[in-house]
Amino acid sequence: MRKEISITDIKGIHIGQTENVEAATGLTVIISEQGMGAGLDIRGGGPASRDSGLLDPLTAADVVHAVVLGGGSAFGLGASNGVMEYLEKRGIGFDVGVTKVPLVVQSDIFDLTVGDKDVRPDPDMGYEAAKNAMESPNYKDGNYGAGCGATVGKISGMDTCMKTGIGSYAIEIGPLQIGAIVVVNSLGDIYDWRTGKKIAGLLTEDKKGFRDTVTLMEGSIDVRENKFVDNTTIGAIITNAKFTKSQLCKIAGMTHNGFARSIRPVHTTADGDSIYALSTGDVNADMDLVGTLAAEVMSEAITRAVYSAKSAYGFPSANEITGD
Repeated sequence: MRKEISITDIKGIHIGQTENVEAATGLTVIISEQGMGAGLDIRGGGPASRDSGLLDPLTAADVVHAVVLGGGSAFGLGASNGVMEYLEKRGIGFDVGVTKVPLVVQSDIFDLTVGDKDVRPDPDMGYEAAKNAMESPNYKDGNYGAGCGATVGKISGMDTCMKTGIGSYAIEIGPLQIGAIVVVNSLGDIYDWRTGKKIAGLLTEDKKGFRDTVTLMEGSIDVRENKFVDNTTIGAIITNAKFTKSQLCKIAGMTHNGFARSIRPVHTTADGDSIYALSTGDVNADMDLVGTLAAEVMSEAITRAVYSAKSAYGFPSANEITGD
């Protein structure tokens, strides 16, 4: 029988965050001291990522030591340098004789149009987030970490989009633990996967209700060369079940079904939708079951990201629009 747990209850990980509230950007870092198995599936057309080649099943690395979810688009990818610096000082990484090299992968959202475009996550922020993860874990859903500058419903630009954030959800079935963290920053609209109700997305011009993104797109079949590209939803599935890198890549792919249930349209050329799948333990569990459950917990994490966000930077949250 399943029961809900906190994402921070999953064994073998440490999660830390930092954000620059004025600039509307931040970082969320997931760390495993011993290393965690990792896979990745990218289905959006415009990802911003670092060292994603490490997660190709054909490459040699069996584990990574940190996954960074960040803001700043490609400009923010340097934040991993600070994470690496902190981990190296702690003796965490792949032993190469003269030192230990932390293996760190990263994916970023585009949040440059929300706050100060000239302030992006940097190595100092990366170091701080890693230190928080290991010394004073501070993960929270909402306008925190990589979710600080997240918004959705941007097909018509920033004037009629909504504030979202970072969200999480996790379950336990006997010894098996599965959880999701997601930064919701899509071109498309967001739906409650359980009810089909729209909960965030493209607003009417008076910002009192919703318009439908797909219906708006259907207004013209002409090719749009300069589609609004300030998007990307990124996330991670974390489980204490033991899987190989190729199995984790498959689980990450199955988890995209959770994106598809909750976001419409999704996986567009104007998004960089990316999901990591992380294995932190040695529980023996069926891969297809874990992949199926992963899609569910990801969908629920998306809902939590929407409802935990607060209105900010002139963008209303779902609680303000729907009154929930």
